[in-house]
Amino acid sequence: MGLNVPNRLSAGKLVAGAAFAALALAGCSSITNHRGYINDEVLISSVQPGLDNQQSVRGTLGQPTLVSQFGDPVWYYISSRTQQAPFSQPEIDEHTVLAVYFDEAGNVVSTNRSGMEQVAQIDPDGAETPTLGRERGFLEDLFGNIGTVGTGAPGAP
Repeated sequence: MGLNVPNRLSAGKLVAGAAFAALALAGCSSITNHRGYINDEVLISSVQPGLDNQQSVRGTLGQPTLVSQFGDPVWYYISSRTQQAPFSQPEIDEHTVLAVYFDEAGNVVSTNRSGMEQVAQIDPDGAETPTLGRERGFLEDLFGNIGTVGTGAPGAP
């Protein structure tokens, strides 16, 4: 009986260690997130210019993500898939835009698909927004209005 106690303790440690390792590995996996329209190739390829109209497209593809407000009527179906590793920003893995063009009568004229080649990567310039004008220091911000109150000078109330 005294020999079984250390075996139970080492078995418990083994189970606890395996559980900890499983949790640690699960925490390191990346997260996949899908936003927007879910692409279905069969449904997209079934939209035919000259045969379909706005009602049939809405019945086949569903409500569009965006509808053009100016110019010719265009419906946009936008889909994005991102990957995010733990403690990092999400990165776009796949991005598609399906544009369905209609004529004035509401009939499909053409369709167009675009992907990642149209995505613009925007990198902010540091933590401050660059502005035009004077650079003011801390002391000038603190004491800059002394003597200007009531004189009509710029910055005076």
